[in-house]
Formats: sequence, structure tokens, C-alpha cells
Amino acid sequence: MQVKYITNVDEIPGLTEDERESFKKVTDKFVFRLNDYYLQLIDWKNPHDPIRKLVIPSSNELQEYGRWDASDEDTNYVVKGCQHKYQTTALLIVSEVCGAYCRFCFRKRLFRADVKEAMPDVQDGLDYIARTPEINNVLLTGGDPLILNTRKLRSIIEALRAIDHVKIIRIGSKMPVFNPMRIYEDQELLDLIRTHSTDEKRIYIMAHVNHPREITEEARRCFKALYDAGAIVVNQSPVLKGINDDPLVLGELLDKLSWAGVTPYYFFINRPVAGNRGFVLTLEEAYHIVEEAKARTSGLGKRVRLCMSHTSGKVEILAIEDGKAYLKYHQSRDGEYGKLMVLDCPKEATWFDELPGNEKYWKKPLKKTAEIVSVNEMPDFPQKKQD
Repeated sequence: MQVKYITNVDEIPGLTEDERESFKKVTDKFVFRLNDYYLQLIDWKNPHDPIRKLVIPSSNELQEYGRWDASDEDTNYVVKGCQHKYQTTALLIVSEVCGAYCRFCFRKRLFRADVKEAMPDVQDGLDYIARTPEINNVLLTGGDPLILNTRKLRSIIEALRAIDHVKIIRIGSKMPVFNPMRIYEDQELLDLIRTHSTDEKRIYIMAHVNHPREITEEARRCFKALYDAGAIVVNQSPVLKGINDDPLVLGELLDKLSWAGVTPYYFFINRPVAGNRGFVLTLEEAYHIVEEAKARTSGLGKRVRLCMSHTSGKVEILAIEDGKAYLKYHQSRDGEYGKLMVLDCPKEATWFDELPGNEKYWKKPLKKTAEIVSVNEMPDFPQKKQD
């Protein structure tokens, strides 16, 4: 089934004229894109529908908040299009387009016309990975890699499989729920996965399912097609105000993922990214929601970890009790793996930087290449391309 893409808010049914006008101010700053398959998941009778909040613009996005690049990803680039933050993992930024644009996206900077971080030609990144033997897994990300045509994906995956020390290829994608047909109807894509996801060198699909209503019959068919092709599917999702900040909803998500054979991998704290003010929960709120959700699911669902993807690493929240945050580095750019941190946690704290004393545990990183300009140093309002 060929989905139809919508890039103009005037084409969205179910909006009032006032909403259309106010949303145009939002889409002047933050890009908008949707498709007709995902559109039909929205309950227009409910103004607080979580699926609607996932993809339909809101005037909340124009509230002053955060930075375009809240985790300083510009400091992770080693060559254009390739990030190397953690020792064994490299990221190839292969796309600057998604099946639809999540309003809370932490990489919405990539969709600015004046930002060029994704590379149509990732050869420099492939060359870097080939000469860096400690890299044993590579994440294809963006944007959404599965928006690329299969021929392009084939060239990237075959090049990675020619590098012996790359054992795992990961593909970060929301297409299993944004456009599952793109996957299960593309036999060439499934054959590509079948060829290159082997007993010793797997392909992982890092799915982005944020709400149980996204797990439709089509999504389950997509998961099955991926499994039958030899891929392993895991899920990661931020915990977001107004979308999944309810233990019943989050517990249902954990159950439905487990039932579909999808491993719950990460729950993330919303990054303080420009436009995301309306999705913010305090650390204490997010922790208790996740713990209550885990109490409602099996040990399979309980495997999920709650983390902050901070500039310094993935900071896992072990517990928040009696005004204290008990944290550890689940991943660390400076090799501080497993480092335990006990910090005061003010009720209103929403991010690692807001915990008193956090600065003792990390230092601001230096750029590895001057080729990438930090979007945080660019104008807040995207500059249009010059004709």
C-alpha cells in the first residue's frame, strides 16, 4: 500500500481554521510531515489524544525552552555524517527525513534547511569505521534510515558487512509504526536483512514505539516480517507528558511490546530540546511512572532501563527517593561506566544539569572536528535556503 504524505497543515482534516493559522507559525520554525496511514490512528473527538500530540503541531512548541542540540552531538562527529561518542559504537547519520515528524524529536535540528549533518554519501564515515577496530557496532540513524530506498540501504549495509570488526548493525526507525507497509511489502528489503543478519552478525531494528495504540495489526505484521527475516527488534521511547505519562498506558506498552516479541530497551527522559516544553516531566514524576508501569508487567517488560541521554553519556536513573537521585553511567564518553552518583534531586528538576553537584562528574567535551557547526551557535529561527 502506497501511503500519501502530507506536508501542509491545510491538508490535515479535523483542524479548525484557527488551529490551522496558529500551526503555520509553528511549522515556519519546526518542520511538519505526516502520512495518511498514521493520520487515521488519531481520535479527533479527543482534543488531548496522545497520537495527535505525537505528530500534530502545537503552539506550545513556540515557548522558549532548551537548545536545538541538547546533548551537544556536534562534539561527537569524527568526520561529516559519522559520530563516535562511545568506544565500541559509531553512528552514521544517513537521512534527514522521517516517515512523519514527532513533535518531541531530539534531532529536529537535522530538518532545518540551514543544517547539514546527515550525509547522502557516508563514505568518509565508512572509511573511519574501517580504520577504527574497536568499533564493533554501527547505528544507522537520522532522520529515519528506512525512508531511504532499499538500493541505497543495500550499499551502506554491504559496505559495513565488508568490515570484519563490525558485528552488529543497528537501524533506528519509527517506520514499523509510521508506515509498516514500507517494510513488510518490500521483499527486497527483507531479503537484504535475511542475507546480512546472520547467526554471528545480527541486524537490530531499534523501533520507536511511544504508545500502545501504535501497535496495530499492520505494525505486528511488520514485526513478524522483520523477525522472519532474521532481524532482532527492540524498542526505545521517551516518557512524555500528555502522551504516555500514565502507568497504565506505559504498562500496556511494555506488555504489548513483549507479546509482539519486541524487547523493551530504553525509556528516556525528554531532552531539553527547543520546542519540547509541553512534553516535560520532572525526573521524580518520570521515575515513579516507569516504576509503576514496570510493576504491571512481567520480567520481560521489566528489562527496560530509564536513562537520560546526556552530553556526558547515558545516565541511568536507579531510584529517586527522599529528595535524592541515585544514578549511574550506563554509557560514558569518558569511560566512567558504572560510576555511581548520589545527588540532591529538587522536586522541579527535569534534567541531569539541574541536579546540584552534577558538574563534579563530567566536563564539557571538545569538538573532534571543526567541520560541524553547532546548531546551538546558529540563529534560533532556521534560515531559509537561498535560491
